[in-house]
Amino acid sequence: MEPDRFAEVVAGVEAELRRVIVGQADLVRDVLTCLVAGGHVLLEGVPGLGKTVLLRTLAETLSLDSTRLQCTPDLLPADVVGTTVLGGGDPGGGAWQASFEPGPVFTQLLLADELNRATPKTQSALLEAMAERRVTVGGVTRELPKPFFVMATQNPIEMEGTYPLPEAQLDRFLAKVLVPSPSADDLVEILARTTGNAEVQVQAVASTEDLLAAMRLVREVPVASHVLRHVAELVEATHPGRPAAPEPVRRYVAHGASPRGAQSLVLAAKARALFDGRLQASSDDVRGVAPACLRHRLVLGYEAVVGGVTSDDVVATVLEAVPAPKPPVKGLV
Repeated sequence: MEPDRFAEVVAGVEAELRRVIVGQADLVRDVLTCLVAGGHVLLEGVPGLGKTVLLRTLAETLSLDSTRLQCTPDLLPADVVGTTVLGGGDPGGGAWQASFEPGPVFTQLLLADELNRATPKTQSALLEAMAERRVTVGGVTRELPKPFFVMATQNPIEMEGTYPLPEAQLDRFLAKVLVPSPSADDLVEILARTTGNAEVQVQAVASTEDLLAAMRLVREVPVASHVLRHVAELVEATHPGRPAAPEPVRRYVAHGASPRGAQSLVLAAKARALFDGRLQASSDDVRGVAPACLRHRLVLGYEAVVGGVTSDDVVATVLEAVPAPKPPVKGLV
């Protein structure tokens, strides 16, 4: 895919989304960033902010097969990945035959609605699917469709009836995006659109092949060595036991970001560069995507919880402590 076609696809998708989603331009761009970077996205916000509508509309604009999984406390792992069933037997002694009934995970876009209402055991059923794009049931490993994305929503952890997502689950999301409440003007427009008889018909503006080509283009975006070094330094500074960690990290963080967090920073930065019409990712791109890529990967200690310190506060401290590097001057050794 050529960069011009990439820009055309992104512009078309965003235009269709704006017909349904009021405001939330940053949210839409963050979700698209995860999509073309080949990662999964976790949206956190109180109910009623349009998270589910956004993800469903995105599937329609990109011609993706999608399945909605409504997570509840009684949901079982087999309800997610599928199960092996026996059939074909009869009272006369006919042989029983095993067949596999695929679960909702066998789709291109899986909308896991209110993921943190499922129990940790059920949440763990998604670990292999999200990391390796395949699932193993009954000793048999099956590949998932391509592309495969998990777009999950969750209510804030402090709300009643929720289960905190384990660190291994959170680490498989490329980004965690916070969904803000709409402004008064946006709320007026939402009411005007949703309380009448008009119904918006979303058009598919790109194919699955276009999306796969866009993902390949993101991978081809070059990143200079000093930018990769900056990514490594940022991740290093999130670990309280490392010399580069600033004092707030040592005080408030129990565990820092993983290597998968560094990979997420690079891929999201590449996508961000393409969105801006640039063919090379910069340190500014890395720093721009750092909050979304790192906030869910920091395990805060008890002192942070008591002091009201958030992951975003810690990421801001890290960005301040690790300044952006200056590009090397050509011709100088």
